Amino acid sequence: MTRRGLLGLSSMLAGCGYHVGGKSDLLPKTIQTIAIPAFTNLTVRYKFADRLAGAITREFIARTKYQIITDPTQADAVLKGTILTFASYPTIFDPATGRAAGVQIQATMQLSLTERATGKVLYNRPSFDFRERYEVSVDQEQYFEELDQSLERLSRDVARTVLSSILEAF
Repeated sequence: MTRRGLLGLSSMLAGCGYHVGGKSDLLPKTIQTIAIPAFTNLTVRYKFADRLAGAITREFIARTKYQIITDPTQADAVLKGTILTFASYPTIFDPATGRAAGVQIQATMQLSLTERATGKVLYNRPSFDFRERYEVSVDQEQYFEELDQSLERLSRDVARTVLSSILEAF
């Protein structure tokens, strides 16, 4: 392609709103600080809400310019979350023992990011579903509980998805 063709192509792409995924930021310029208080947990899954809020906080710190603060009354915006449901159920059974060999975790959460000064909702997801699978060893001597590692992976995946969703208004 000629130099003139490359210039034309680049100007067309710039004009059409094309951007690399994960790089845009559609939040108002007035937002500099965000508070992410502990999520409300409506389930019986212990500490999952803390893990999610922590993972989302780490993701914001790693991928954005926003300062994350602890006091919602001092922040420009507040991200609130509620874990609505949490379920785990077997998906694969060992034919020899009849025990579960694979388990699926499913969680549903509700999220909202609100500009504190105006009360304007900048982002709202009333029902956000996430899934994670893990395997269970059927050998009693090799058994190792994978639930904690699966919850950690699920929290990181949720954090990446939530941040991209907020920044890119999906």
